[in-house]
This record gives sequence, C-alpha cells and structure tokens, in this order.
Amino acid sequence: GSIDNVVQEILSYQVDGIILASVALSSDLSRKCEAAGVPIVLFNRGQDDKNINSITSDNYAGGAKVAQYLLDTGHERIAYIAGWEGASTQRDRETGFIETLRASGQQLFAREKGNYISEDTKAATRALLNQPVRPDAIFVANDHMACLAMDVIRFEYGLKIPEDMSVVGYDDVPHAAWPTYDLTTVRQPANQMANQTVQVMRDRISNKNMPAKHIKIDGPLIIRGSSRAIKI
Repeated sequence: GSIDNVVQEILSYQVDGIILASVALSSDLSRKCEAAGVPIVLFNRGQDDKNINSITSDNYAGGAKVAQYLLDTGHERIAYIAGWEGASTQRDRETGFIETLRASGQQLFAREKGNYISEDTKAATRALLNQPVRPDAIFVANDHMACLAMDVIRFEYGLKIPEDMSVVGYDDVPHAAWPTYDLTTVRQPANQMANQTVQVMRDRISNKNMPAKHIKIDGPLIIRGSSRAIKI
C-alpha cells in the first residue's frame, strides 16, 4: 500500500534516522522503518508502541496544572474544549485535567469537541455558551482553538474575558502573548524537546540496541490576563 511506498522511498535515501512529528502518521510506518534498522524518534507525540523513542512535553502534567490552577482560583463550572481525539497530546492533556478535577471532588461541567478545526471550535464554544448556565472557565486543548473561542465569547456573545469567564490554552504559541489575547497557557518546552530529540537520535544511531526512551519534559503554566481569581 501507500505506507510501503513511503517507507521504500525513505529507505532508498539511506537515511541514518527519522524524526516524526505528524500526529496522524501510522504506527505501521514506524515499525517498518525500525525493522529496516532505521531508528525513529517521535517528536511531540506518543505512540502505544513502547519500542519507539518518543520525546513529548508532559501533557498529562500540563492538563493537571491547568485544573489545579482553575480550582485554586475558585472556578466551579469548568468546561473543556477537546482537540482531535486521535491525538495522544489531546488524550493526555484531557486525562490529567479531568483526573485532577475529580481528585478535588469536581466533575467536568461541560465538554465539547473542537477537533483542532476552526469551524468546529467556534461551534463548540457556542454550544457551551448556549447553555442556560454558562461555564465560569474554559480550558481549550490548544492555543489556536483558545483564541478562536475567545473571539466567539467576546464578539458573538459580548462577554468579557476574564470577568465573565476565564479561558486557558495550551502550547504558548507566539500570538498567545499578543495583547488581544493575553492568554493563560501551558508552555511547550520546544527547545528542550528539540535538544533531547537530537540527543536521543544520536545515541540511537551509535547504539542500535539501545532500549527505547520515552522522555516527557515539564512545561510551566504561564498566567496572563485571560484568567482571573474568583477568590484566593
């Protein structure tokens, strides 16, 4: 099939190793390259195959941090807008988030799916705001979706952020820091992740029998103006 063609093409270049960053690339491809003796390092995505090296930010810990922060700042109706559910990053962020809420005795107030797609994200935001009781905080699976959600909240519904509700994103993309959004978010430690990826690839090329490494790098919560403390 097409995967075999891709593998053949990659291997025909006699590469020393491959770094994969696509969220949707098949595990089949990864296994075939490994079987051909070409080491693979997954960048910013986990895989259920434990024999493949992966470097991610600690998405579970990041989601947990957001939940703890929203709990500590007195939010009681905490909603979530999910990304594409096939992505390991999305799953881990949501799991860390929900498990931390539950540990404090709070259920998730509402959940919608944005799928990392603009129109889906806007529809998800509207669905949350069209409820008789609205959330007082929304955690959004990444910054791009969070900024779209903020646009809907402010421009379609005439609500204020953070006075009417807090919004938190994930990644700390450049426009998260723009005054328009001033978005509270979890920073992806991209430089550390890239450095580790290169290091693991070097180690793996020089030692083909090295056991797979799964490195998770913690990213800090960056608190900006899109969230507020209801009570301290």
